[in-house]
Amino acid sequence: MRAVDEVVPRLAPDKETPAPAGPRRRAGLWALLSYAALAVLVMLRLWIDPDGRVLASNDDDHGVFMYFLAHGERVLFHGANPFFDSRMNVPDGVNMMANTSVLAISLPFAPITHFLGPGVSVVLALTCGLFGTAAAWYWVLSRHLVERRVAAWIGGLWCGFAPAMVSHANGHVNFVSQFVTPFIVWQVLRLREPGRAVRGGVSLGLLIVLQVFVNEETLLFTALTLGAFVVAYAAMAPARARSDARHFLAGLGVAASTAIAVLAYPLYYQFRGPGWYQGQPFLPDKYVTDLLSLGAFARQSLAGNAALTRHLSVSATEDNTFFGPAGLVMIVVSAVVLWRHVAARAAAIAGLVLLVVSMGTRLRAAGHDTGIPLPFGLVSHVPIIDLVSVTRFAMVTATVAGVLVALATDRALAWPASARRRWFQVGLVLALVPLAPKPLPVVAADPLPAFLTQGAWRQYVPADRTLVTVPLPEVTTGRAGIRWAALSGLEYRSPRGYFMGPVNPPADRTGSWNAPRRFTSDLLWQVREYGLRPVLTDSDRVKITGDLIFWRAAVVVLVPNSRNGPALRDTLVDMLGRPQLIGGVDVWDVRYLPVPPAE
Repeated sequence: MRAVDEVVPRLAPDKETPAPAGPRRRAGLWALLSYAALAVLVMLRLWIDPDGRVLASNDDDHGVFMYFLAHGERVLFHGANPFFDSRMNVPDGVNMMANTSVLAISLPFAPITHFLGPGVSVVLALTCGLFGTAAAWYWVLSRHLVERRVAAWIGGLWCGFAPAMVSHANGHVNFVSQFVTPFIVWQVLRLREPGRAVRGGVSLGLLIVLQVFVNEETLLFTALTLGAFVVAYAAMAPARARSDARHFLAGLGVAASTAIAVLAYPLYYQFRGPGWYQGQPFLPDKYVTDLLSLGAFARQSLAGNAALTRHLSVSATEDNTFFGPAGLVMIVVSAVVLWRHVAARAAAIAGLVLLVVSMGTRLRAAGHDTGIPLPFGLVSHVPIIDLVSVTRFAMVTATVAGVLVALATDRALAWPASARRRWFQVGLVLALVPLAPKPLPVVAADPLPAFLTQGAWRQYVPADRTLVTVPLPEVTTGRAGIRWAALSGLEYRSPRGYFMGPVNPPADRTGSWNAPRRFTSDLLWQVREYGLRPVLTDSDRVKITGDLIFWRAAVVVLVPNSRNGPALRDTLVDMLGRPQLIGGVDVWDVRYLPVPPAE
């Protein structure tokens, strides 16, 4: 039937007569409609007002992906460099290849961003990501891996709306957009077929290129999982693996050559272009999977309890396991049901390996470090691996679990009517219903001031100068500045920002979520955090003036309703004198400062 049946067999022992094309198409349509409805439900509260609301659990990343989608609009409509952004972090700019700039999404969405705004683009991208991931897995499962459409529907449902996916829908456009992954997996499995080395290799190479411009972390996870799968399969079926190796390796070589030919310059730019960095701004054992999270419920699951989940998860965007008690049991049961099949067994082993990796260097249980060492400690500092948030490896386990449950369901439905079949069906209901996702929480965002919406800023900010918002845009502060810039179409330039770049180049290129520290940014951060107005010296004023010149500042604008806003305003008055009230905001005109020569 399928050329790869010997590697990933249809698991039903007695195949049913294929349904007519009409009913199969209708089943597929209903599956897609159910995924679309569920994706809209998850994002419903944000759809009500995309520009006026932000995701309550992750407004930082919500804002930065609005910015990245606005960057895609500038690339398509204004001819900007897709790999570099000069609008943020002036004068240094931002290496967009070294950030999750989702160019494969931002560029196709550019017309939507241009005409409807980045707020609409973000919620649409998140919705399409959830829907597209579920639909892609349904397509691969229903056409190649299972006989029964209901099994494929359950697999797509799990892979597209597992707690890991729903939690990352809190602003992570890159991680919910996994619609390329199933096709990469399938093309890799097909490389063993004779005569597919060139055609299959080129197809795989192009899929890899596409995934790089969606999310490189997901591609890394996929490659590691497939590697673990191949090793496990070869160990359990060495004769078959040896016979397939020649075709497989030839196709893999073609795929690698195709991908490298297209990606050579983008990857060079990422790892050696302006703003390149290495490593993460945290230790590998900081964000890891808690052992007890496997059987708990995520905060956005129907049966979830946010207070309990907080003790087992690093954040609301990283509920990467949380299968629930019945869900965990059904994953184990599915693996047992399929254990005779080498390919399914290898997939289960690969998922388990990535789960152990996601637990970091030492086992954590119930929020406590047990001190038990884990294998990840041996590879935690390997280049590329050290760029990953470790707990995200468990997203692979969640996907593998969905595929195993789909395969086991397909087999169970072929069993004769019996208590064993009924219990399996009851288990599915008990596993899936409590994991049903709830709409993501949102909060109202402060409206843009008239200073921006009415275009008053244009009188004060020449093209070669910047608009400086206070609090300054940083990873966890000044998020309004990034949102303002995105909703304004990146028409003006701004200093600093929330992005990944080197902490203190060229001396230290360790990755950081902030621009390199400066006196004024540190001072204003402390005022915002603690509300204490500093006593400025003449030396301080010289440093502040130097920073404003470095940032090419034209105006300084105090963001309304900021934390410790009165202290920030008093500090700015002490720094720059009395402000003007323009368009609903306090504005300090500093165009009298010189502009440093362009480099």
